[in-house]
Amino acid sequence: MAISGDPGSPVQVYIGEALARYGFGKGHPFGPDRMDAFWKEAIRRGLNKRVAIADPAEATEELIHRFHTSAYIERVKVLSETGEGYLDHGDTPAFKGVYEAAATVVGSGLAAVESVMCGRTPRCFIPIAGLHHARRDMAAGFCAFNDAGVLIEVLRMLYGVKRIAYIDIDAHHGDGVFYAFESDPDLWVVDMHEDGRYLYPGTGHADETGKGAARGTKLNLPLLPGADDAEFHRVWPEAEAHIRAAKPEIIIFQCGADSIANDPITHMRFTPNTHAHAAASLKQIADEFCQGRLIALGGGGYNRGNLAAGWSSVVESLL
Repeated sequence: MAISGDPGSPVQVYIGEALARYGFGKGHPFGPDRMDAFWKEAIRRGLNKRVAIADPAEATEELIHRFHTSAYIERVKVLSETGEGYLDHGDTPAFKGVYEAAATVVGSGLAAVESVMCGRTPRCFIPIAGLHHARRDMAAGFCAFNDAGVLIEVLRMLYGVKRIAYIDIDAHHGDGVFYAFESDPDLWVVDMHEDGRYLYPGTGHADETGKGAARGTKLNLPLLPGADDAEFHRVWPEAEAHIRAAKPEIIIFQCGADSIANDPITHMRFTPNTHAHAAASLKQIADEFCQGRLIALGGGGYNRGNLAAGWSSVVESLL
């Protein structure tokens, strides 16, 4: 796999075999070939010469513990040794080394946080990331550790960041992030997804806007199966207005490509143009409010051509 790059680029991309290892075998839709599928398309577009390339990093258990419970971390470690069984009730198989692979997803995001917060680069993209279903005490939906949740907690603990905007356009509702911070008034959420009446995890209804002091800081935008680019553009201005109202100090963007047409496990019909538009819009908002600070996480996407095109379009827009 050709690795080159521009160290002076405003966009840093995390690429490496340690990151690709987070994936499941035996025909599982979340296979370990997803990173390579993206990177081959990025190289075809010449993006490998326009971005800064960064190596994956493994998170310490101490930092993973900022979001996840000790008991759950220990469970992942045990199943990582045996490589047998499931981390949840049947969607997320264990495999030998799953702890290290999941910790590398988290650690690469944390390395991106450090780069952005220390001013080395304004924007980062991590393709194998955005594992937004994992809860504090269990895995769910192919997600062992919730990297976005850890990033949010660490941004506050180590960098004193208060107001964070989390935007998620994966076809599946980001329930692991949403409910972990449902009562947090300083995490502003926009989650555009296929209506939970038709798709896992069945959550993210429009009337869920946050609890208590956080009411009004969360925006769910459930779309019907078959929603296309026209539907995206109909609702995106509401998303933009919500993010601007947040006046964020940093933006986290989960850009799952399973909302693109012909994904094998979802029913939406976006094109990669939606992902390009969302990234360009968020880049502009980041420039307005938070010194350009934006971290994009690949998220879902199980049609390899779709994720390659969608994520490459995100990187192009961030450039």
